[in-house]
Amino acid sequence: MENHLPYLERCLALAREAAQAGESAVGCVIVKDGLIIGEGTEQSRRLKDVTRHAEVVAVLDAVHRYGSCEGAVLYSNMEPCMLCAYVIRHYKIAAVVYSNYCGELGGTELLKREGLKSWGKEPEVVYLSLP
Repeated sequence: MENHLPYLERCLALAREAAQAGESAVGCVIVKDGLIIGEGTEQSRRLKDVTRHAEVVAVLDAVHRYGSCEGAVLYSNMEPCMLCAYVIRHYKIAAVVYSNYCGELGGTELLKREGLKSWGKEPEVVYLSLP
């Protein structure tokens, strides 16, 4: 868990920023080769766009800055929802680490679904409860 902790702590800092801006308290980072290549906070209310979840914003940031996030690890303080799971699979992220369940809209089932030829191998999914 120690290697995941700094990235999850960054997610929590981003989540606090989102909450202070009147958004849901969700933050996300994309990590590849030990470097954060994308970050995002929940922005759905501010942008009046239901698709601007922290995970989507972070993926788009990584793609914009680095051209791809294929093979990266996505960290979030919240379980990615079904929308975010679709984006994660589409962009071929290798692993997802999160620290809170989101309930009935959670996308873990889609993340773990095997045999989706269009998206290739499913990512490793790790739930870590933070102290």
